[in-house]
Amino acid sequence: MSEKGAVVIDLKFEQREMHAALEGAFPGRTILHAADKSADLSQARYAVMWKPDVDLFQRAPNLDVLFSGGAGVDSILATPGLPDRPIVRFVDQSLTTRMSEWVVLQALSHLRQMPTYLAQQRRSEWRELAQPEAKDLTVGVMGLGKLGLDSVAKLKIMGFNVVGWSRSLKVIEGVETFDADGLNAFLGRTDILVGLLPLTPETRGLFDSSLFAKLRQGGALGKPVFINAGRGGSQVEADLVSALETGMLGGASLDVFEQEPLSKESPFWSMDNVIVTPHAASASDIRALFRNAEVQMQRFEAGEALQHVVDRTAGY
Repeated sequence: MSEKGAVVIDLKFEQREMHAALEGAFPGRTILHAADKSADLSQARYAVMWKPDVDLFQRAPNLDVLFSGGAGVDSILATPGLPDRPIVRFVDQSLTTRMSEWVVLQALSHLRQMPTYLAQQRRSEWRELAQPEAKDLTVGVMGLGKLGLDSVAKLKIMGFNVVGWSRSLKVIEGVETFDADGLNAFLGRTDILVGLLPLTPETRGLFDSSLFAKLRQGGALGKPVFINAGRGGSQVEADLVSALETGMLGGASLDVFEQEPLSKESPFWSMDNVIVTPHAASASDIRALFRNAEVQMQRFEAGEALQHVVDRTAGY
């Protein structure tokens, strides 16, 4: 074994990009690949993973620290044989910036009715639509962690009225916030709902028909809009399809789904009022991921406290 602890890589990312990022990463460490089924992973002390193999922890029984390849950790928590070891989330400004850019892009797209204009373009139809200003709409952000807070700030810069919701009350200067007891009041104020929640037992299936029915109707866009870049398991897709078809919702932007990749048979693909992206709202910068993991490994080996450790009880 090398002087520094060995690291096993189990990332379901684009392989060419990942291998390029590994050049020069983790200096002085042995790098092992879970994809190599003949590899002996027993010497690995660290695992950097995203949607890990179901047998990873059986093959690598001597891990000290687990590193998530993204902001979410639900796939790790669901992996069989998960050891009682610290799980470190990937927290990086590039990850945060990419997410807030996507959220603002989607809010502006629905504000300026781009899905309808694109449908008209496909029909060669020239028809101007009445369009409100950002200040005429309230965007409600559910999930006020690092990603949510940055999205709130950038939405406000664009002129939207913004309100925020989290399970426990958070204080944000210049933004009205709500806690669990204020969910109905929060929804009743919201024209564009943004989901940035982790997947926990409390958030699984949260976005359903009963929740969509509580969003404000008759606002500046006529119908409310749903934007989700948190976790696909938080939305009930049958309810979401129904809400879009019946007009309970006027549109949606979806980056996450109950099953990924999204089935070719999914009705979302052909809905003119839905924007679909392939879980790419905040794609991890792999080089930054490896740099951050190396810093945490060095802290651990120096006897210092790890940063951004997951609270397994909370699920994030």
